[in-house]
Amino acid sequence: MPILFEPTTIHHLPLKNRFVRSATWEGMAEEDGTCTPRLERLYAQLADGQVGLIISSHAYVTQEGQATPWQLGLYKDELVEPLRRLTTTVHDRNGAVMAQLAHAGCFTNQKLTGKPPLALSILDAKGEKWYREASTSDLDELPAQFARAATRAQRAGFDGIQLHAAHGYLLSQSLSPAFNQRSDRYGGSLQNRARLLLAVLSAVRQAVGRDYPVLAKVNCADFVDGGLEIDEALQVGRMLQDGGIDAIEVSGGTLVSGALSPIRQNITSEEKEGYFRQAASRFKEELSVPIMLVGGIRSLYLAEKLLADGVSDYFSMARPLIREPDLIKRWQAGDRRKSTCLSDNLCNQAARTGEGLYCVVEKKLSENKTSSKAKGTL
Repeated sequence: MPILFEPTTIHHLPLKNRFVRSATWEGMAEEDGTCTPRLERLYAQLADGQVGLIISSHAYVTQEGQATPWQLGLYKDELVEPLRRLTTTVHDRNGAVMAQLAHAGCFTNQKLTGKPPLALSILDAKGEKWYREASTSDLDELPAQFARAATRAQRAGFDGIQLHAAHGYLLSQSLSPAFNQRSDRYGGSLQNRARLLLAVLSAVRQAVGRDYPVLAKVNCADFVDGGLEIDEALQVGRMLQDGGIDAIEVSGGTLVSGALSPIRQNITSEEKEGYFRQAASRFKEELSVPIMLVGGIRSLYLAEKLLADGVSDYFSMARPLIREPDLIKRWQAGDRRKSTCLSDNLCNQAARTGEGLYCVVEKKLSENKTSSKAKGTL
């Protein structure tokens, strides 16, 4: 029977356990996307905390694809050397780290990019005002842009890359009938809607070589009217597998999916944990590549059960590791208490102020302890 704390490999990449730090926006890069010492320190904490695989925050592959301020970038060669310091930091601690490549599409930030967001389709009058519909040539150019970013990640020392094709970002938008209502070769049938993602995978694979791990993060469903559903998502999974993908992380929802967004609140019971577990199980049943489950994993017991039941091969977390970077180390040492993360999303709000990502609750507790200690010495 597989166990959580055993060495595994993904396409020849050795991993010390089955826990993954899922990509999240830290808000700690420079304004132009340059990696900073703060990010190096954060990734050092995760590596010291024995996370099996660290996946970087979504790194934008073109300046036009930027979603958030202080977001990590991979759109120019000058960003490689600072990132090499980050990967060296992780490797010095015997960790593994991959770069997530992304383009936000219609969710890009015009104030940051200076351009209207790029949309697969203009769906309404508001869209005509705020978005720019991608031309066929725009989409034709994107695979090369992802490939160049992947090459930069490889040069920077990352152990692999992950294509962000979830959460309503550009590659996810291309798959979704809600976002993609094109009538050219990039729209219509699922085969056409998957054309962009498969072209990106092909271009990336050609750029980085056959032996370099390439993963994808995909939606099991968009949870919007007319969006991608599980049956088509599974077909996309098979296409990715046939195209040479090395593992698939199963997520769901978009930035406009409301309560069914990728980042859900109030995960207060085991029933609310692992909220994409049923979808991950279907991916696992139908595909042979490793499957990663993300979304609300808080309990070691649940991860053990889902692994034993064949639901997923790996378990991805983001918010629990914001509060407890050493959570995996704690679990491995025998402290089986569930994550202390409250799923309140205050960490994201803190990052948006420019302070960088941190657990607001943990910081307040630490400050209160310091204050109480100081008062006791008076």
